[in-house]
Amino acid sequence: MFHGGGRLAPAEVPRPAAGPGELLLRLRGCGLCGSDIAKLADPGARVPAVLGHEVVGDVVEAGEGVRGFAVGDRVVAAHHVPCGECHYCRRGSESMCRAFKESNLDPGGFAEFVRVPPPNVRHATFRVPDHLTDEEASFVEPLACCLRAVERARVQPGDTALVVGLGSIGCLLVQLFARAGSAVVGADQDAERAALARRFGVQAALPVEAVGLARGTSGGRGADHVMITGGAAAVLPWAVEAVRDGGAIHYFAGGAGDALPVALETLYHRELTLTTTYSSSPATLARAFWLIAAGKVDVEGLVSHRLPLERLAEGVDLMRRRQALKVYVTP
Repeated sequence: MFHGGGRLAPAEVPRPAAGPGELLLRLRGCGLCGSDIAKLADPGARVPAVLGHEVVGDVVEAGEGVRGFAVGDRVVAAHHVPCGECHYCRRGSESMCRAFKESNLDPGGFAEFVRVPPPNVRHATFRVPDHLTDEEASFVEPLACCLRAVERARVQPGDTALVVGLGSIGCLLVQLFARAGSAVVGADQDAERAALARRFGVQAALPVEAVGLARGTSGGRGADHVMITGGAAAVLPWAVEAVRDGGAIHYFAGGAGDALPVALETLYHRELTLTTTYSSSPATLARAFWLIAAGKVDVEGLVSHRLPLERLAEGVDLMRRRQALKVYVTP
């Protein structure tokens, strides 16, 4: 249970029950996400709360009217679902939908049991095939977020993409950009993470070298797309240097910075585009599930630490200190 001020503590709560159209899952595991870390540091976060949304579990109850799932199924379930009908949803802004912002798993994934509400059962839950491990299945939701970011970038074959930050998210993004036909360069301050990204067939280097790689790959123009997964506002001047005239900078992650350190005149005269995405959509969840199940995206080796639920705070500390690539938590 998160009580505010970054404090996590064990708590006993009533076991949920599956109502009509709902599933009750006994958790097998849940990935620790960078957004969980951000919520722990957010003074405005709603508390008390149970975090965790990269959920894999076994169905132990199926409510009346549930179709397609039965007790004993191993499933992966996501936390937010849009209505699909409002102005935001009709224009591809599903994560701005009011229903999306209000929907959630009950409680979160860092628990022993989780109730999956009816919309989540219908649009954000998938039966895990036998050949996938629990850890592989837990990447469906983060991969879906990456898919939505790459879609918004409107990548064209022959583009050059520069991915900043080569944690687990960065390693998913470099693969998606390559699938979209881009030449891909990765940048990270950690040489070991850069080496890991090269396993996926992309160029990767320290930031000071990555700009030169992007320019060399693009014929001297600079990157068509700079995808930022960490570094917050402070990395923006570097990204502006790395991107080509008329190119786009995309913030996959938020972070510190009340003002963006780039002149409006620079954005204007160079015709730079600055975009962001927050979370996934039902369509990208379905595509992410297929990509992982079909072996089209490689997630093997991205989990660096496996911890029991009572050591969740230790996993948080490891990620804050960049000592963990990805933490997978089991009850």
